[in-house]
Amino acid sequence: MIRTTGLTKVFRTRDREVTALDDVDLRVAEGEIFGVLGRSGAGKSTLIRCVNLLERPTSGTVEVGGRELTGLSASALRAERRRIGMVFQHFNLLSSRDVAGNVAVPLEVAGVGRRERKRKVAELLDLVGLAGHANAYPAQLSGGQKQRVGIARALGNDPRVLLCDEATSALDPETTRSILALLKDLRAELGLTILLITHEMDVVKSICDSAALMEDGRVVESGSVTDLLTRPDSRLARDMFPLAATAPGRGSTVLEITFRGAETAQPFVSTLARTYNVDVNILGAAVETVGGRQVGRMRLALDGVFEDNVVPIGYLREQGLQVDVVQDTGSAAANGGRLHVVEGGAPDLDEPADPLTTPATPATAVDAARKEA
Repeated sequence: MIRTTGLTKVFRTRDREVTALDDVDLRVAEGEIFGVLGRSGAGKSTLIRCVNLLERPTSGTVEVGGRELTGLSASALRAERRRIGMVFQHFNLLSSRDVAGNVAVPLEVAGVGRRERKRKVAELLDLVGLAGHANAYPAQLSGGQKQRVGIARALGNDPRVLLCDEATSALDPETTRSILALLKDLRAELGLTILLITHEMDVVKSICDSAALMEDGRVVESGSVTDLLTRPDSRLARDMFPLAATAPGRGSTVLEITFRGAETAQPFVSTLARTYNVDVNILGAAVETVGGRQVGRMRLALDGVFEDNVVPIGYLREQGLQVDVVQDTGSAAANGGRLHVVEGGAPDLDEPADPLTTPATPATAVDAARKEA
């Protein structure tokens, strides 16, 4: 539904240039809620403003609903923008108009007749839970109610796409949850595609199907939330489930385990310790609800080097858990580096590697470790 290719935006002043977006490629599927995360200054808001061309990109293309926007005439672009709603961080309501008057603004601009406009405004206010506040003024509303007015206004022209620029960052946690629940309901009821800019990881956990991380104007990581959680090197996954970096004792194997759904209720740690008579040290753990499902990560240290723990690791995988060998402080460390295990292949003991890696099959790993020793 939304596609940016090579999107670059450079702001120029008399004495310098600032690159806000640097060759950004983004893909948002129809009907999904896509969250873009990043710190202040990462380029998130510039990106969302380039999607509807409120900011004209310096180079690159923007497609929405299969229509390439950057090459359209002014009149054709105005017509396409009516199919793209936008929700702002600070509501941007007109203080001189009541709630109904604010929601009616895009309908007035589009030339909708008075009777139809009145009917549409009432429908939208009912949709966002403000049916009894049509005659109230912004100063009389709470922050959450103001944002609901902003959402209703954004839906005035029956958009296919809804852009949300930090739509919950000015709200308290309880109100944030109610607005996120509303967006999720609207997606289901109206078939919206939602691109959501945020710096709050809880927003991604609550409603996003996919996410991207931005830094210095670039997308450094993106994918579905489920896929990101299964990547051992995912920074977004580590931010969703921060685990303390506790150093294990020498002669142990450190595992990082990802589990989801019914797996979160299984006592696999205690079962592992009893069945295989192995000492298990829990270095860190986190369990959260992501997209309506419980998901968690845990870092364990098993007593003994990797070769000693092939069978226990196999048992964990048989339970449907994703198990990644993070570190072997035994035989591999003694040879000058960590055990680096490559997905689908044998461990690489010739060079130091990223500590977040994916183990190969136990038999292959043992053979390679013995050969190196």
